[in-house]
Amino acid sequence: MSGNGLIHSIRRLLNTEEQLRRPSPFNELRQQMSDVLGDGGILKELVQAGDGPPVPYNASVLMHYSGYLEYSNVPFETNTYQRFPKIMKLGRDVTLTGLEMGLLTMKKGEFSRFLFEPQYAYGDLGCPPLIPAFSVVLYEVHILDFLDSGQVDDFTAMSQDEQNTAPLSNLLEVVNTVRSFGNRCFNQSRYHDAKDHYKEAVALLGNREKQSDVEREKLNKALLPLYLNLSVTELQP
Repeated sequence: MSGNGLIHSIRRLLNTEEQLRRPSPFNELRQQMSDVLGDGGILKELVQAGDGPPVPYNASVLMHYSGYLEYSNVPFETNTYQRFPKIMKLGRDVTLTGLEMGLLTMKKGEFSRFLFEPQYAYGDLGCPPLIPAFSVVLYEVHILDFLDSGQVDDFTAMSQDEQNTAPLSNLLEVVNTVRSFGNRCFNQSRYHDAKDHYKEAVALLGNREKQSDVEREKLNKALLPLYLNLSVTELQP
């Protein structure tokens, strides 16, 4: 072997040994992350702080997210290409345990990174062919906005009799939240979804047994903007 060949082999060996001593990408991330639950299963790095209260349980969230495997710069799932991502409800649309628990620590406008151990991600089996078994995954999440839909869920779970005897103020708050969902969808050009939310709000008001002229007036006042919203959605292509 020539002198140059020997030097090249030695350098390659030294580089290999240096790479073996260097922490893996995820281990480097771990050094700057906080432990969300205290068991090391969900680690978080706050990249950009948000404002206001954290995301509540049962919220509906508007967010951009991307999931990565270690040593890969290409996400195995992402919605960042969508200008207006679909609203996702915790407990229903967000099915990854670690992601749901991580969202509960976030605020509006926040951007954070999370490392999820397999028990909080895709488990021992993974999700072939994209996610190998026992995979630790990285998620980057940006909360664009959220709505607390827990009150809507509680109200719609009531019987009709219970809804009728609930304070009118509760009904009007629920209707306002449902209309807000419709407005978000309309602003995202998702007109069919917006129409469904507006119709749900109209039905909630229409099902109410009117107790007095004052209550009837309040219900009619709440119906007017919903009918206007529905009219505008009908004009959309």
